[in-house]
Order: sequence, then structure tokens, then C-alpha cells
Amino acid sequence: YSNFIDSLRVYVRGGTGGMGYPNLGGEGGRGGDVWFVSRERTTLKSIREKYPLKRFVAGTGANSSVKALKGEKGKDCEVHVPLGISVLDDDGKQIGELNAAGERFLAARGGPGGSLATNFLPCKGQRRTVHLDLKLIADVGLVGFPNAGKSSLLSKISHAKPEIANYAFTTIQPELGKIMYEDYKQISVADLPGLIEGAHANKGMGHKFLKHVERTKQLLLVVDISGFQLSVKTQFRTAFETILLLTKELELYKEELVTKPALLAINKMDLPCAKDNLGELMTQLENPQDFLHLLEEEMIPANTLEFREVIPISTYTGEGIEELKTCLRKSIDEQAEQAIEEHQKKKLLLLQTS
Repeated sequence: YSNFIDSLRVYVRGGTGGMGYPNLGGEGGRGGDVWFVSRERTTLKSIREKYPLKRFVAGTGANSSVKALKGEKGKDCEVHVPLGISVLDDDGKQIGELNAAGERFLAARGGPGGSLATNFLPCKGQRRTVHLDLKLIADVGLVGFPNAGKSSLLSKISHAKPEIANYAFTTIQPELGKIMYEDYKQISVADLPGLIEGAHANKGMGHKFLKHVERTKQLLLVVDISGFQLSVKTQFRTAFETILLLTKELELYKEELVTKPALLAINKMDLPCAKDNLGELMTQLENPQDFLHLLEEEMIPANTLEFREVIPISTYTGEGIEELKTCLRKSIDEQAEQAIEEHQKKKLLLLQTS
């Protein structure tokens, strides 16, 4: 995964409260809190570099005194984290998430100051180890086996400059690009490391890849029209088999992924026999149930993906690239309109019931 970090384990501790003042019934100040605050242009890598010990401790509350019977609260500790962070406890249970800039999560609460209830003795703050788990937020996630042409496609449709070469696993870290339209509309596209068979079981880059798909609004499957073979030791897969295997990997990791709106880009249409292969693939996609026998039973997905659009493209010649950008825009806009309609229906239903 190179220099890209999408998970970080940190220690957080709320501040200890201040001492009470028994003679006058004074109360010590509460200990400071530790907060995670989401901010743009922040990375987990920058947090690790800035705080190599990965320890965040809030300030101690002020003691009660004759001059100030109520001690001041300890200084809060704010940690700036990237957008798209899930906060997990040591057992792997999600205890919070931060998706929009400025959102805050209380990671560790400060301890109460000394008072009559505690015999004027202060209490320690909350302490625990938490995991910051990053999931990229993008409108569209590119899904495909290695060498399908995802990086090349991203460089064609956006300003991103991912590393591109003719071998498997060129992409070893997620790349994020933006498609710019004439009316200034922007669509973010994430090129994610290539899946392999068994990714759901954490083979290859497994969960490191699949967790990023969760936050994307739509999927764009990129498939090589001539088929795919990872190595001489693995079986050759046709374009149709590749689509089914990708669907199976998504389904096994999390069933909801298969319900996302999806488009299909059939790449490398500049190759010989591509048109013949495309005709065969379109026939198979029209009636997928008739061709499921081509795969082993354990590799057949329970539900096949329904594609909003199927677009033949060539990242080498540029064929179909503009059509793909138009289809992505149309699909994203339709999804947004649908979300607005559903929100309005819910509001109307709440008004009727109240």
C-alpha cells in the first residue's frame, strides 16, 4: 500500500479533574476532552508524522482555591482527521464516523473535578485505544481486476495522473480524480487497487480495497474485452466470467454493495476480435442465467448486477470516453433527483403522521 495510510491506531486520554477545596466546599475543574474533528486536506499519514507516539491527552482541570472555588476546565485536545473516517474501538465495533468537514466526535471525556460527592478528590479521565479507519468518499468507484485499464481510464476522464504500466497491480494505492464538465459540475472518481479472486477473504489487497467501495455512490466496472488472467498459474476468465467474479467478490464482502447503481465500461475495444467478443458479451448480459454454467458453482453470485449503461471504450484511442462521461453525469444526476424525491416523501409522511 506504499505511502498511503488508511488505518491508524491511536491512544486517547481525557484530562484528570482538579482538586476540590474541602474547607470551603470548592469544586475542582473538569478535565479536558479529546475530540476528533474532520477537516479537508488532512491525511492519516500527516497525523502519524506530526504525532509519532500517536498519543493524545487532554489538559488537567484547575484546582479549587480560595480565589476560585470553581476550578477552570482543562484544555481540550482537538485532533484533525480526514473526511470519511470511521472510529472503531479495540473490539472492532464502530463508535462514530466523520463524513463532512467540521464534524466532531468525542473520543475521550475528561474526569470530573473533586467535589463533596467524591470527597473532594479528582477523577481520572476516560482512556482507551481507538482505530481511525479511512474509507474514501467518491461519487464513482472504479472496480475491476488488475490491468483492466482503470488507471488509464482515470487519466483520460480526469486531471489525475496515476501510475500506468502493462503489468498487474500497477495501482497499489487509491487514486482520486475529478471529472470537470462545461457547466462546472464535478464528479469525483476513485481508482481503487485491483481485486483478485478471493479478495473478500482478504487475499491480495482484499479488505483494503473493498472497504473503499462502501462510501462510493455508484460503481463503474471496468472489464477487458479480451478477458483476464492474473498469472500462468491461474485460470483464464472471459469478460462475462470476469463480471460475475467481480460481482461475487463484492457480494461476499458486503451484500449491499451489489445494490448500488452500476455502469459497465468494456475496455480495449481497439484490440483485434474486440467487436466479435463484444457481440458475444452483450448476448450473455441480456440473459445471464443461461450462461452461469460457465463458472464453478461456488463462484456464481446470488444476484447479478443490473447495469444502467454498458459503454464500449478504448483508453488507447479515446473511443467512447466522452459518451462514458455523459453517462456518468446522467446517472449521478438521476440518483440525486431520486434521493431528493425520497427525502420529500419522508418529510410529507412525517407531517401527515404528526
